[in-house]
Amino acid sequence: MALAKYTERYLAGDSWLAGGSMHPALVREAWSLDALAPIRSGRAWLAAEAPLVASVQAHDRIPSERRGPVIADPTLDTAWWLVPLDAAAELADLRTVTVQPAGWPLHCPPVGWPVCGRFWLTRPDGSGHLTDPAVLAAAFGPGGYRRPTEASA
Repeated sequence: MALAKYTERYLAGDSWLAGGSMHPALVREAWSLDALAPIRSGRAWLAAEAPLVASVQAHDRIPSERRGPVIADPTLDTAWWLVPLDAAAELADLRTVTVQPAGWPLHCPPVGWPVCGRFWLTRPDGSGHLTDPAVLAAAFGPGGYRRPTEASA
């Protein structure tokens, strides 16, 4: 039962990712060959690139329901956060975060397993949920993201 639930979620995430490509069949073909699939940003999301350690720290500061998909690549010491198309301006002042332009190819593993050392720190679930740039900026900031109840205390 639990395995079917995860399989369904992974398939939904893969479908959403492949659907963001102009060539979904080529994305699925790459994954079937255990290769990374280049998916160009700009149709459904942009990629906010940041150092891996800082990203893991920010990831831990953001509640799971507020996090969107994040790819990690330990070999490159880099992570990519999938953010809304209008996120670049809101993240422009963060020195450690670079929002890649529309059309930039993000080499994505499938949702269910790592490929070439790259894996999903937070997997896409197929819903299209992305990380809010204000939440991401706060998590990378000096004080880190704080839940609303913590902020008022």
